[in-house]
Amino acid sequence: MSDQQEPAIGVIGGSGLYDIEGLENREEIRVETPFGDPSDALITGTLGGRRVYFLPRHGRGHVIQPSELNHRANIYALRSVGVRWIICVTAVGSLREQYKPRDIVLPLQYFDRTSRREHHTFFGNGIVAHIAFGDPVCPELNQILTDASNKLHEKDVHQGGTYVNMDGPAFSTRSESEANRQLGFDIIGMTNLPEAKLAREAEISLATLGMITDYDCWKVEEEAVTADAVIGHLTANAAAAKKIVAEAITNIPAEPTWDAHHSLDMALVTDKKIWPEKTAKSLEAILGRFQES
Repeated sequence: MSDQQEPAIGVIGGSGLYDIEGLENREEIRVETPFGDPSDALITGTLGGRRVYFLPRHGRGHVIQPSELNHRANIYALRSVGVRWIICVTAVGSLREQYKPRDIVLPLQYFDRTSRREHHTFFGNGIVAHIAFGDPVCPELNQILTDASNKLHEKDVHQGGTYVNMDGPAFSTRSESEANRQLGFDIIGMTNLPEAKLAREAEISLATLGMITDYDCWKVEEEAVTADAVIGHLTANAAAAKKIVAEAITNIPAEPTWDAHHSLDMALVTDKKIWPEKTAKSLEAILGRFQES
């Protein structure tokens, strides 16, 4: 069972961050999941004395677009090897004048504008769970990342704010961008909300480094966001993220005792006596501790 494994730290790398440096005893492992294949092999090793698993969200070489991501496979693969904390690094557009390219935003809230919610849960097929998601980011891990960012990042660091998740892969229209600003959202991206939901269901602590690459397209005096226009910012952001993640890892506790690590205690609705055997087996990495009791 995964709960008997060494509690590990996961890092999901976004656009521009396809590898992690400084891992000792580095190796790659392929993980099969009941939900299909994750984005790539997991790269594992030790960093600061801690077991770390790195997963490039879009695959090495950036070959998977946002609408093709298998979020369930990604999070399940990490949970199955004992990951209990996930640091997400993700490229985002800014919806606020004061959030500039190459700044960092560590969101505490999400707004869902995606259309594939059946892919945002592990449950169904005879087992129902309703996680509490009012505070979707783990505050303890968010603070560790904020402290590391403030210590190491030369640009501005902003703690808090709302990440609005769109489908993509096209960027926003100006009308959509303005509407998101009027609704009070702070940054926009295409990937991070499903990761947060699934991590909560898997009893994994999650927090996010939102690395700003552009002003979306609302700021008319700036060039509208294009893939070419953000490459330089991506490179700089990736370099900063690697340093911040390495610093944060050294401050994550050894044992998973935060509220996020027990999120299913009050979430499971279906009595385990009537759990379908096939479904329970497929969710063993998540539900193992309940099946043992």
